[in-house]
Amino acid sequence: MSNFTAAAGADTSNRSLIESDRVEGTSVYGSDNSHIGSIKRLMIDKQSGQVAYAVMSFGGFLGLGEENYTVPWSKLTYSTDLGGYSTDISPESVQGAPDFYRDKDYAWGDRDQERRLHDYYGVSPYWGL
Repeated sequence: MSNFTAAAGADTSNRSLIESDRVEGTSVYGSDNSHIGSIKRLMIDKQSGQVAYAVMSFGGFLGLGEENYTVPWSKLTYSTDLGGYSTDISPESVQGAPDFYRDKDYAWGDRDQERRLHDYYGVSPYWGL
């Protein structure tokens, strides 16, 4: 067993780092603690190594009919009480957000489009200004 692998059944909730595959699929809860979606994948800045965005799935049932939206990582906060991430984003507000994850031709790194996304959510861009 690797030094980096937790033993089966080990409690890892008090650790400050988490493996990316454990984040994918984690539930996201709204301000009223209701389940609103889950994290589908993380988008990581190659230069800094910083998590820039979470691509979240909203709605649907068993993966059918769900919509994916890009959300600035700074809009999510891990809650040990919920065992998932909390946010003030509602499923209704995310539907009006600028999105580029679903655009197959999108070239990640278009700062103007990323800036519009950050402005929509009222957070500073992860790369600074």
